[in-house]
Amino acid sequence: MRKGIEVRRRGAFDARCAPERYFKLRNYRRGPMRLVFWISLLAIGLASLLCAGGALAGTLVEFPNIAGHTPANLSGYLARPDAGLSAELGGSPNGGAPYPAVVVLHGCNGMFGNSAVIADRLSSWGYVTLAVDSLGPRISGIENRCGSGLPEQAFDAYAALRYLSQLDFVDRARVAVLGQSEGGYRALHAEDRDPATQFFTERFRAVIAYYPYCDIPAAKMTAPTLILIGAADERNPVQQCREMVAHARPDSAPINLIVYPGVHHNFDVALLTPGVRYQGFWLEYNEQAAKDAEAKTRAFLDAHLAETEHRIR
Repeated sequence: MRKGIEVRRRGAFDARCAPERYFKLRNYRRGPMRLVFWISLLAIGLASLLCAGGALAGTLVEFPNIAGHTPANLSGYLARPDAGLSAELGGSPNGGAPYPAVVVLHGCNGMFGNSAVIADRLSSWGYVTLAVDSLGPRISGIENRCGSGLPEQAFDAYAALRYLSQLDFVDRARVAVLGQSEGGYRALHAEDRDPATQFFTERFRAVIAYYPYCDIPAAKMTAPTLILIGAADERNPVQQCREMVAHARPDSAPINLIVYPGVHHNFDVALLTPGVRYQGFWLEYNEQAAKDAEAKTRAFLDAHLAETEHRIR
């Protein structure tokens, strides 16, 4: 990595309980983006120290934002199928490079959620995965994070798509976007009527939204979409998703809505065991729903990011 913090892996490990034993950090420059990287690293470290998922397989990266948008550069966590634990466990199920890829958008808890865990899981399935930190450079304070929304996050997704499309180990014709909560909401809006055509030629090939806020009238999704949500979600009511799907335009790409009875918001975040009430909403992990959603996510990606006859480079 050219700037910020370099993370070097020193062998196979379980980063959940002692990641500091296996990483060497180097500071390359001072300034706001350095702080962003430290925030991101702390978030990943906290999730790991709390044993929230598998071994870290990736690195922190910095990449350009869309021209005219701030900040000028964004940061994220990049996991590859041919590096880290994924490679040591036997390589990618998707064969060799160039690989399909997924952009991950976090919720209002930012990189302090399980974005790195998701990225590592997807990389073990054979997908280059970039979890984008949309909050670090813009917002401070959890109250602001959850109260003001992240309208720029949809553009962050396309900045990440452009960055991935320029990597020689990524097949730019096979990239999906996956978001949780606020990130799921922004992922839906990023693909409704293709708002980024004025900025990009690159396109997402599939959309996955975990417990998003569904408020798009007459939705016209430009890529196949999978929505996974709990029937007992208090933060983002499932009825709005049902109505959005029911009133989607006839020329919309297919929208598949999966509803889990009795399941709450953040049902895939294992740290929420037991559940908690935050800002008036109940948040709780549900192992059965999480595992089913994981299986459906994998099948959806496999179906829609299958290798094209002619790879686009």
